[in-house]
Amino acid sequence: MLKNILTLVFFIVSLCVSAQGTIKTMFYNLLEFPSAQPNNREQILMEILNEYEPDLFMICELESEYGADLILNTSLNDEGANYLRAPFEPSHSGDPDHQQILFYRKGMFSLEASEVIPTQVRDINHYTLKLSTADQQSDPIFIEVFVTHLKSSQGSSNQTLRLDMVNQFTNRLETLDPNSFVIFSGDFNFYTASEPGYQELLDPTNAIVMVDPIDRPGSWNNNINFQDIHSQSTRISSGPFGAGAGGGLDDRFDFITVSENMLSDPKLKYIEDTYKSFGNNGNCFDNSINSPDCTGDFSQALRENLYNMSDHLPIVMNLETNKEIVLSNDDFLTQTSIFIENTMVSKHLNIQVGPNFPKNITFEIYNTLGQKLLVFNSETSQHLSIDVSQLTNGVYYLKTDLPASRMLKFLKTS
Repeated sequence: MLKNILTLVFFIVSLCVSAQGTIKTMFYNLLEFPSAQPNNREQILMEILNEYEPDLFMICELESEYGADLILNTSLNDEGANYLRAPFEPSHSGDPDHQQILFYRKGMFSLEASEVIPTQVRDINHYTLKLSTADQQSDPIFIEVFVTHLKSSQGSSNQTLRLDMVNQFTNRLETLDPNSFVIFSGDFNFYTASEPGYQELLDPTNAIVMVDPIDRPGSWNNNINFQDIHSQSTRISSGPFGAGAGGGLDDRFDFITVSENMLSDPKLKYIEDTYKSFGNNGNCFDNSINSPDCTGDFSQALRENLYNMSDHLPIVMNLETNKEIVLSNDDFLTQTSIFIENTMVSKHLNIQVGPNFPKNITFEIYNTLGQKLLVFNSETSQHLSIDVSQLTNGVYYLKTDLPASRMLKFLKTS
């Protein structure tokens, strides 16, 4: 009897643990959300987010708590209650209409604290998240997430205001544990890497050293050599919408920066080559993002949505942890009862589905750019063998349409 009880306990505990995981992050300037045209942009945003499925979604230019709820309920939770949001904070600074906020995947994180750091221009919002891991009591992983929108426009006075805002951030770093994992994202409005604010952000003498993951310093403004990382403007003209900037894609204003330890620490590490200006195929210099001339890995349908949504592109970046992520209730049942038999495949991806799941589950395969490449159904089978020989070599992600579904990673090889 005792043996049976111990076996049952072991089984339940094992269900609570999923494989070491990938964490998908996105920052997006939503452009005067929700008031800017066109109407019902929460639906457009939903389609964009469904292409990438972020675990952490950081935004700026949010106008109201009503807008935050639109994003949570319509754009993110369209397939079930999979996301939560941080508390909405009215402006503590000079700009009452442009706020920042964080959304995060339910079950993967818990929000431990939030604060507002006022500046002369706009707030810096700071959130402390704890990753749900098997050993979170003895060795927790906390992530300090900062989101902001630095002063816009060229000129020395605006550069000084941007520097002052960055100084508020780097001063706050002095109060954190020096080994903290830190993410600092936002619309930084930097025109060049020589600008004082950018230099202060990456100063190696700061209490916690921050890095730009792609390490592409230079003069980004109107420079074709950086066309693959430009994030603003998605439109040649802002005329059709009456808001935002025109001029075509020729600025790198939007960033996700991380603490230096996230380049090497296996507990929470940046995955190389996953930092992207989402929707930018690298051939859209001074053009609208939806131009037929800008074809590539990112589809025309996605680029149309990005064009209609904002004058900025999202920035995306993936992290990984060597810890076992613990999900709760239906979350962990979903993840442990559907698994990939071999995470390194050449021709066929073999999937096992638990016996107590719905008769028909939809599966989707994404590449590291967040693009959906294959869709297929379980069709009542508990074992699926999917031909992936046509995929190029690299990392891919498998997702289901079940509530709280997490992506499972596999490597395609020759």
